[in-house]
Amino acid sequence: MYKALILALLFCTTVMGTWPQYHGPLFDKSSNHLLPEPAKLLTTAPLWSAPTPLGFSSFSMGKDSAYTLVAEEDEDGLLREICICLDLKTGKRLWQTKLGRAHYGHAGGNAGASGNSGGDGPRSTPSVNNGKVFVYDSSMTLHCLSAKTGMHIWKIDIVDEYAGANIMWKNASSPLLVNDLVIIIGGGKGKSIIGIHQQSGEMKWSTGNETATHSTPVFTSIHGQKQVIFLCRSGLVSLNPINGKQLWKQAFPFKVSSASSPVVAGNYIFCSAGYGVGAGLFKITKENRIFESKMVWRKQNELMVHWSTPLYYNGKLYGIFGFKKYGKAPLQCIDVMSGKIQWSEEGFGPGNLIRSGNLLLVLSDDGQLVTVDANAEEYRELGRRKFLSGKCWSTPSMSKDILLLRSTVEAKAISLTQH
Repeated sequence: MYKALILALLFCTTVMGTWPQYHGPLFDKSSNHLLPEPAKLLTTAPLWSAPTPLGFSSFSMGKDSAYTLVAEEDEDGLLREICICLDLKTGKRLWQTKLGRAHYGHAGGNAGASGNSGGDGPRSTPSVNNGKVFVYDSSMTLHCLSAKTGMHIWKIDIVDEYAGANIMWKNASSPLLVNDLVIIIGGGKGKSIIGIHQQSGEMKWSTGNETATHSTPVFTSIHGQKQVIFLCRSGLVSLNPINGKQLWKQAFPFKVSSASSPVVAGNYIFCSAGYGVGAGLFKITKENRIFESKMVWRKQNELMVHWSTPLYYNGKLYGIFGFKKYGKAPLQCIDVMSGKIQWSEEGFGPGNLIRSGNLLLVLSDDGQLVTVDANAEEYRELGRRKFLSGKCWSTPSMSKDILLLRSTVEAKAISLTQH
């Protein structure tokens, strides 16, 4: 409760009860609402279903609407990224706004790997605040749309206007909202990380010579200091969100792609990547206003996270670990301080999970929603049900009333109040 209050105060624009951006209202993949009757969750018929063709974008939610990215053919037959707005009560598409071309430079998400069929698509998740939807598309264009109509308020081509350069497989990072800023990575020399005013689109600060990865940054407070933490190609980089000043930096290896986000565990930061990189835990200290990062442990080629960012709860990490284990990657509980596996259960694939109280809501890559007790003693499954067809690499989203799930084919809403 104390952590929830502190983060809500730091991020004064958060509407409690919604899921305004990729990591949720508290930036840690948890909901500030408890499920009233978790045992009945899996027996409830979906409130609605809606088509969500292609893509791994998750939902963000305002009070009455939900937003995500899909890929559909336009009138010229070209596959294009589209931001869609769905009514939370009915699933009806209220508006859609065309973005850039949907082209990712490889074999449509199949890549010849067994179990990795189902197509490709946008990966970034929209963020919503104060009547505006912010989208950072795969071409590194930042869009500000009206949450009510989908009309453009402003947009910025980061490649053209900030000398940016896209990365292999293109942008997957979601825009981070902190106070009155939207913070992104992708600019060029001296302006790789940018803080932009949400209302005007005016650049408030820019800094750094970092190269972006597919990872989305996180916002937190460590030793009383607000900070935004990026997993860049050079490693972990922490900035003051008010002025962009670097607070600390920690080297961490990069190979091919880093796609999961840093995980904050008190004064410690966990990060992981695939392609043989593995995981590490770093302690953040502060003395005489100077921050430092020191390695606690490092496990090369172990505890690899492809893109399914773990979550931290009561001294443990809960997440789907493994690299290219489609349909097989395990859900694991990891002791943060030692990096030791407490328990492991295979068969989830690179899906994703969130938390409500001590309940894990895990979406497997084949569309099964699995409820698991968040305890360190043993894997304790409470139930499961297949809700979705298609490939499910998106993170569930949750408000006080609705749980949203999506795949490359469809989205479904599960009522949390009507049983």
